[in-house]
Amino acid sequence: MATAAAGALGLLWGWLWSERFWMPHNVSWADFEGPGDGYGYPQARHILSVFPLAAGVFSVRLLFERFIAKPCALHVGIQDSGPYPSQQPNAILEKVFMSITKYPDEKRLEGLSKQLDWDVRKIQCWFRHRRNQDKPPTLTKFCESMWRFTFYLCIFCYGVRFLWSSPWFWDTRQCWHSYPRQPLTSGLYYYYVMELAFYWSLMFSQFTDIKRKDFLIMFVHHLATIGLITFSYINNMVRVGTLVMCLHDASDFLLEAAKLANYAKYQRLCDTLFVIFSAVFMVTRLGIYPFWILNTTLFESWEMIGPYPSWWLFNGLLLILQVLHVIWSYLIARIAFKALIRGKVTYPGRIRPRLCTLHSFLTSFLFSMPGGSWTVSSLACI
Repeated sequence: MATAAAGALGLLWGWLWSERFWMPHNVSWADFEGPGDGYGYPQARHILSVFPLAAGVFSVRLLFERFIAKPCALHVGIQDSGPYPSQQPNAILEKVFMSITKYPDEKRLEGLSKQLDWDVRKIQCWFRHRRNQDKPPTLTKFCESMWRFTFYLCIFCYGVRFLWSSPWFWDTRQCWHSYPRQPLTSGLYYYYVMELAFYWSLMFSQFTDIKRKDFLIMFVHHLATIGLITFSYINNMVRVGTLVMCLHDASDFLLEAAKLANYAKYQRLCDTLFVIFSAVFMVTRLGIYPFWILNTTLFESWEMIGPYPSWWLFNGLLLILQVLHVIWSYLIARIAFKALIRGKVTYPGRIRPRLCTLHSFLTSFLFSMPGGSWTVSSLACI
């Protein structure tokens, strides 16, 4: 039995690391054992160095939120209100809340009223307060967003600075020149490792942060992002990978900035940043991504290296990502348009247009490789 299991695992391992899947024709793993230049060639074992770095990133985040983000939040007037007061315990209502619904309808409220001999209004009040207990304080959300804003802005600036001096930024055909025998440089290695470590740190922090209703969505998002970055590293598609990462980072910090402005109740600044974010998002995801990134991964790579199994998978994932870009852009445009229409509030003698920037706008958004942790709890009108 043990021998059969070992044999099955051996077959699975051999299939997982099959050269015919990962590499073009006439290329083997042995070709990457040489030193090359700079940091050599990408190796799967390099991924192991990400885990201690991710723990370090998580530690830096804790220090940043405590000693930098929290004082900034207090400075702009966000109060450290602490957790919401505990609600009167009730085993029956708690069971309904946890296993059935957090928003009971009228029929269920009447049934609970008879069962507990409580007034319906009292039960509604209990559920409202119980829901509030699950909401993270504004101070906590501000600190989390400020950390993500800082990282996204820094990694975007680093990416632009690195790519500005990289030949494939100006000529995407360089992504495939001599592929896959393209040695790593120190700048490229650090860029990849930092992005991957950040998303692993987000995976860790999800289990220690305040639980939110999009926990599963963001867990899948982080897992997909990590998988895509790791995949492109192992088969040495790192040059085009840096283009994809930088392109997606271009709009993430703008959304986090809009959230910061909203938490601080700077509504006009929040509206302005959201408009800028929407424009950048649509230009990068609907314009630059398909005509620059997909053009080189689909057509230039086909011409220069030809297709092979992992090539089909990589491009399939990028095409799925483009479909998601179209869907998300449509949602952004539709919700923003409705907000503009509804936000025209008439005052005596004038009309005051407002961007009613989106109650629970991106709560269910799932931004792929490598997007940000996009959960806007409330970008609401004030």
